Amino acid sequence: MNTTSSTPPSPALQVAVLGIGLMGFPMARRLCEAGCTVSAWNRSRGKAERLETFGARVTDTPAEAVAQADIVITLLENGDIVEDVLFTQGTVDGLRRGSVVVDMSSILPRQARDHAARLEAAGMHHLDAPVSGGTVGAEAGTLAIMVGGEPAVFERLRHLFDLLGRPVHVGPHGAGQLAKLANQMIVGITIGAVAEALLLCEKGGADMGKVKQAITGGFADSRILQVHGQRMVERDFTKRAAVAVQLKDMRNALTTASEIGFDAPITNLFEQLYAQSVDHGLADLDHSALFVELASRNGMA
Repeated sequence: MNTTSSTPPSPALQVAVLGIGLMGFPMARRLCEAGCTVSAWNRSRGKAERLETFGARVTDTPAEAVAQADIVITLLENGDIVEDVLFTQGTVDGLRRGSVVVDMSSILPRQARDHAARLEAAGMHHLDAPVSGGTVGAEAGTLAIMVGGEPAVFERLRHLFDLLGRPVHVGPHGAGQLAKLANQMIVGITIGAVAEALLLCEKGGADMGKVKQAITGGFADSRILQVHGQRMVERDFTKRAAVAVQLKDMRNALTTASEIGFDAPITNLFEQLYAQSVDHGLADLDHSALFVELASRNGMA
């Protein structure tokens, strides 16, 4: 495959997508629209059936979905589910030798390394390639894609990644997941900083929306301020990326930090804040709803 061309993958490329949720649906749709032959599986079949309009073939089992696939993309909730789908439900047995499993889920780095070793022992390739950018990035094809694994396999799939966003190879197996943990630490902590700062201003009598406008363009500006800050101003916490998922990622970061002997006190503090948000019924709201937890602590409706 020519790695310098911007030409999309051949229409003959067979791609299986396992996990058709908030991210999986728009990403699989983009692959369909680019001319890939897509098979799709989801535990709740109805979510996958939405892709039939775009030409995807929907299957009852993950093993059926991957039977003819050159590339298998997993977009599942956590590492335990990825392991179950790949190795317990018989998916690996249905894979063709030489095919590539691209795990775009957010899981522990050690789980990614384990999955890679087991797949390679069975004659398949593996890349861990988690993403950032949310549903907006998935729909627009502008996701940040952090890829760990063999460089040659990454180059082989670069055109496919280009359909979904901006891929960067960051190191060996597991490195993509490390990069995603870094991303989620920064996202989760910055959401808290923005929420606390805006609430301070409101408590003191300033207009939150105007404060956000005033600091835009200064050193405090960020994508989080613009996107999540606006959600806070509007009190719009419709789920795009859930509080529960943010908590999972913070815990994965702390688990990995512990495994490698790294002290992460700031992440530890925010893990507690997100855990308390879940305890207080905010699990299924957007992760910007940490604002609600901090507002409640300050007696603000």
